[in-house]
Amino acid sequence: MLLAVIGDPIGHSKSPAMHNAALAALGIAGNYGALHVVRDDLGQAITQIKKLGFRGINVTIPHKIEVMAYLDIIDDSARIIGAVNTIVNDNGVLTGYNTDGKGYVRSLKEEAIADLSGKRIMILGAGGAARGIIHALSQEAPKTLIIANRSEDKALEMEKEWKSQVDIHGISMDKVSSYLPEMDVVINTTSVGMHPHITAVPIDPDGIPAGIVVSDLIYNPLNTELLLRSQDRGCTIHGGLGMFVNQGAYALEYWTGMPAPVEVMRQAALNSLHS
Repeated sequence: MLLAVIGDPIGHSKSPAMHNAALAALGIAGNYGALHVVRDDLGQAITQIKKLGFRGINVTIPHKIEVMAYLDIIDDSARIIGAVNTIVNDNGVLTGYNTDGKGYVRSLKEEAIADLSGKRIMILGAGGAARGIIHALSQEAPKTLIIANRSEDKALEMEKEWKSQVDIHGISMDKVSSYLPEMDVVINTTSVGMHPHITAVPIDPDGIPAGIVVSDLIYNPLNTELLLRSQDRGCTIHGGLGMFVNQGAYALEYWTGMPAPVEVMRQAALNSLHS
């Protein structure tokens, strides 16, 4: 069984370690690799993946939205989200799914905050990962979602798109400080703070209210500078490892039809991060 993750950059990915451990645990002969694919080569890469007989791939930054143009079928939830992170190849027919949002919310509820109903949540970033998370959060009955993005236009587009399903407002990053005091949860979906730029922060942590939940989708490093600074402020922090494992587990189940060995995957990811 041939599997892979595509993205740009991709060298930091721990997906190969996690999924190869999972394949071994399930007794499936195969290999999961990491393929560096730049934007201009995306269409050609998808064609080659089909020709070479890959059973499936994961899709990461920056291809989750653009990849949809090259697929034969898009799952209903992925279509609503408008982003794909998992592709299944059934004899040359490519189907796109999104496991990001449900993987993330499952992790957030298990590890940081069991009930999201009535909560005021700020999401930093308006890319493909944010879309999946907004979709999943909208089903948890939050009081409001604030989408903060460098390009306010993109955040406002997201507001317009989702306002029939949830109370949502798009703002620019320079307005974040005026909204932060009212938030219960802050979620970073941007790549700011990811290895190797581990000292970077997407917003000024000093403006984050003490004691709230601060979450970061980044899992390398396990605790970003944003999380460490928030922890110093007495916040409950939630890193991206749980989302990474859960979204991977859902993807593996699409590819294999077998229950994912979640704890094996979590340990393999941790071992890879520590090596």
